[in-house]
Order: sequence, then C-alpha cells, then structure tokens
Amino acid sequence: MSIKDLEHNAASSAHLANDVVDHFAWRDMRVVVNDRRTREPLSILAESAGLVRAGEMLALMGPSGSGKTTLLNALAQRQAAAGAVTTGTVLVNGEQATPAILRDVSAYVEQEDALIGSITVRETMVFAARLALPSSVSRREAYQRVDDLITSFGLQSHAHTIVGTPIKKGLSGGQKKRLGVASRLVTSPNVLFLDEPTSGLDSALSCEVINYIKETSRKNNLVVIASIHQPSTATFHMFDKLALLSLGRTCYFGAICDASAYFARIGYPVAPATNPAEHLLDLINIDLDRRGEVRERTQIILDAWTGSPERQALDAAITSVAQESSGRPSLASLKRPKPSPWRVPLTLLHRSWIKAYRDVVVYGIRIAMYLGLGILMGTVFLRLQATQEHIQPFINAIFFGGAFMSFMAVAYVPAFLEDLHTFQSERANGLVGPLAFVVSNFVIGVPFLFLIAVVFSVVEYWLTGFRPEGSAFMMWILWLFLDLLAAESLVVLVSSIIPVFVVALAIAAFANGLWMAVDGFLVPMNVLNVFWKYVFHYIDYQAYVFQGMMVNEFGSRDYRCAQAANGKSYQCMYPGAKNGQGIIQGTDVLRALNIETGQTGTWIGISIAIIFGYRVLAYLVLRLLRK
Repeated sequence: MSIKDLEHNAASSAHLANDVVDHFAWRDMRVVVNDRRTREPLSILAESAGLVRAGEMLALMGPSGSGKTTLLNALAQRQAAAGAVTTGTVLVNGEQATPAILRDVSAYVEQEDALIGSITVRETMVFAARLALPSSVSRREAYQRVDDLITSFGLQSHAHTIVGTPIKKGLSGGQKKRLGVASRLVTSPNVLFLDEPTSGLDSALSCEVINYIKETSRKNNLVVIASIHQPSTATFHMFDKLALLSLGRTCYFGAICDASAYFARIGYPVAPATNPAEHLLDLINIDLDRRGEVRERTQIILDAWTGSPERQALDAAITSVAQESSGRPSLASLKRPKPSPWRVPLTLLHRSWIKAYRDVVVYGIRIAMYLGLGILMGTVFLRLQATQEHIQPFINAIFFGGAFMSFMAVAYVPAFLEDLHTFQSERANGLVGPLAFVVSNFVIGVPFLFLIAVVFSVVEYWLTGFRPEGSAFMMWILWLFLDLLAAESLVVLVSSIIPVFVVALAIAAFANGLWMAVDGFLVPMNVLNVFWKYVFHYIDYQAYVFQGMMVNEFGSRDYRCAQAANGKSYQCMYPGAKNGQGIIQGTDVLRALNIETGQTGTWIGISIAIIFGYRVLAYLVLRLLRK
C-alpha cells in the first residue's frame, strides 16, 4: 500500500492527498545580501525561474558558491542566507505560495543528518509520524505507513537497528540518508526539498539513495527538488530536470536528456564517454579560473541562456500554469490537520526518555563520573572530625563538591546539541515549537539529575563525616540537585545561543569558572571587589548553593578547639562566645565568612528562580533566533 492509498483511507476528508500539487514553479527569484567589505548590496541569486511537475525530480547543480542552497532555501521560504532579502514569486499549482502553504505541502531534508543516534530506525519513523500526523489517522494506519516507507527505502532488515552514536555503531552513511528522507515522507508531503542528499557518500551509495527517492517520488507523484554536487553519470541521469547555476544565475534549466544537445548548440559539446555532469560543472567552475578564461566562458553561457528559446519557453510555461490556477480551490483552504496539542510534548518526552537511558553519553557517563568523584572526595576528605583543624577541610569539601559537579555539567553539551539539531529540523518543517522542546528537555532531565545527586551524596557525605543527621543529608541532596539543575540549564542556554560544540563548551566552562570565583569561598564577601560582588555574585547560583550547604553543615554543629600548651586554656581559630569552653560554634565559622543563617528558604527560592530564568531565556533565544 502506498502513501497515497493511505491518505485516501484517512478518516479526515480534509487531510491532503498526494495529488494536491500538480506543479511547482518560481520566477524572478532574487536574493540580496550586504557585501562584507563594501557594505553595498550584493546579489547572490538573480533572475531564477523554473517549473517542476508532480512526479519529476529536479537537480540543482553548480560549483561551490553558485547559489544552489540559496535557491533551495528561497524556494522553501527559509532564510536564504544571513541577513538576506529574498524577492520573487513561488507558485504551487499556479497560486502564489505563502510560508503556511509551503509548510502544509512540503518537507525539507537538510544536508546534515538530524537524527537521534540512540533510537532505532522504526522508532525514528514512529516518532516522526506522531509529531506530524493528525488524530484522524489511526495508530494502525500510521504504523502501516511507517512500515511501508521502511520497506520502500530498503531498511526493513535494519528496522530495529539504532541510528548510531559515537560509542555504538549503527547505520551506514547511505542508510542514514535514506532514513532522513523517509522520516520526512511519513507526513505525505507533496513537495520534497533535499539539500545535498548524497554528501559524504561514494558514487555507489549516492546512486542507491537517489534511486530510492526516485522510486518513491514517482509512486506517490511528488515534486522533488534537490541540490547536488558533482553526481556520477548514473546518479545524474536519474533526475528528470536540471537547473545549472553559476555566479547566482541560471546557465540552463530543462530536461536532463536535452542538456547535452543544448550545450552542443551553443558551442560546448559533451565529449563521448564523459560524465556530462562533470563536463558542465567544469565549464562554469570559476574557482579554477587563473587567467579569466572560465569567467569569460561562464558569462557567454549565462548570456546564451538569457536569450535562448528554452528560456522563453520556460517563461511561457510558468505563465500558462499560473493562468490555469483560476478554476482550482485555493491551497490556503486545504489546511492539513495538526496533531493534538498534547501529542507533541508527550512524544518529545517519550523520545528524550529513550535517549536518556539508552545513550550513555547523555547521563550514563556522567553518573559514573560523579560516582567516581564521590569516591575520590570521600577518600580524600575521609572521616573528618568535629575539631577545629578539620573546619577548613569541611569548607573545602563543600566548595569543591558543589563547584566541580556544576563544572562537569559541560559534559551535557554534545547530547543537547544533537537534540537541538533535530529540533531545528523538525521546527523548520512545522512539527515542533520551542516551548514543547524546552519543557520536555527540562522535565526529562529532572529524575536523572536527582539520581546523580543521590549517588554522589550517598558515597561522599558519609565518608567525609558531614553532620550525621537524616535531615541534614536530605538538605545536602537538595542543594546538589539545585546546583545540577542550574548548571544544566546554563548549558542549555549557552548551547542555544551558540550551537557550536567547542564554543558552547568553552563558554559554559568559563561561566562556571566565573561563578566559582565570586561565590564567596575563594574571596570572602567582605573582601570581594564591589564590581564582581554586585554585578555577578548575586546572580551566581553556586553562591547560594555554597551558602546553603555551609549553613546545613555549620548552622547547628560545634567543633572542639585545640588545647593550649599549659593544658588549662584553649586556642580557638574562630572567636566566639564558647571559646572559653574549648568550643567553636558553627555559627562562628559562618560569621567569619559573612554567611547569614535563617536565609535557607530565600536561597532555595532564588536558586529556583535562576533555573527558571535560564530556561525562559533559552526558550526566548530559540523563539527569536530561528534558523
């Protein structure tokens, strides 16, 4: 059963069928940016026009920097380039397409695989279906659609194989490409945009991937537009049409089978036994231009296309299909039903839960690391006693435990960036919003971070000899838990702003180093420079964790002073009312560090507010900085 058959069997009559789009066209597409050096307007795409009918595959080809991806993004009504201004008309069935219409009838597959490595092929497809299909499509129909697509793309023997993580191998490169396309087709789009679907693959795998896409597109009458770089002869001839670009302009648009004859007519014939794709790219590849010959030749080819009968016939065909749309119902009235509001966050939670417990990179390694840290600290700060010589080691243990656990939250950066990449791809296809993503990410981390806090505390707290009371132990766990929540929230915020692994890692590490420096341990509050105190200390979650853990240990515990040499008096390191009895009250230690008691509830509230603030800022960043 094909996707089209399943569409007709769907319970909702409003659900779009695969024959909704007969043709996809564009004309006068232009993209202009500001030149980095001169700040003057610079055209990176000009006078682009094209027409692709249902069941056809169009190859966007050209040398690097020719405008392939720019045109693909412009047609999909995505941001074509940073700071770009896009003009022109995109027509679906002759009707001018809005972003909302394109989201309903199209899907976009990016060059980089936006897949969760720890879930299986079938799980990937099922989650894609849950995020996109409306309630009118039954679970049985959705699963049938998933299984049909898995079979159509030759992945049935790998249905229960994970995609692949840095630690555990999964699918091959070609299989990942096929899965990426199949996961977008589960929503039954009418137009499919593919950005370099064969990048990173050898010629055999490239041919295999394009063949699966071709078979699916013809079976389901799809419009397929793919940017592609230097395909093999076999891969090249699988496409129906070619748009050849250079310098942001069109060198040729038309049937693949007519390309050789066209270039022969204008004086650039394809030699026998030559890959026509390579020949055409070599003609216009100005990157290899040393004497200006290639640029001059390219200009001749561009001018020849502008005045060619083929260009005039293309313009006439686009005008004709635009006129044909007058008697058809508007695509804007054929809204694709959406899943229920609760399905998207619940699906994200389910997927994140599977990843969290299955992929050791997410939390498994961190649990082992924090357990090791607990054993390390517990044996280094072993069996400290309630004596004044152990007061400073107690303080050091409190600071080091909280600060190091917070610092090592940077290990979450790669796992979050994988989720973020998947979210950006799904969001661009209209499947997931930033609120559902941020909330599900936070909720799924809570039990694992609490487990980390407990695992670390069970070992380190009792080995070190902190205050031996159940309530004190539970309060210690609470502070560590808040510390980890805040640290991970900071990682989420930084990675959302700059989703580059090395940069996000460096900034998150720097921020944690800053919080350590101003939390009141390394430099007491009565000594800390006023700038660092008033600008950073009061927004430092580590400061409240450190103060809370200090009060938890020293707020109601006494420590014995050393006896003087005469055996009749005491030498106490911290002055206090009970020094004469050979006792240092814990409050004396807190007073020396300018830490007040009775503020625990306030500090917990501020810590929760900081955690909430980081997550809200991450949400706003994702909402405003849309890819």
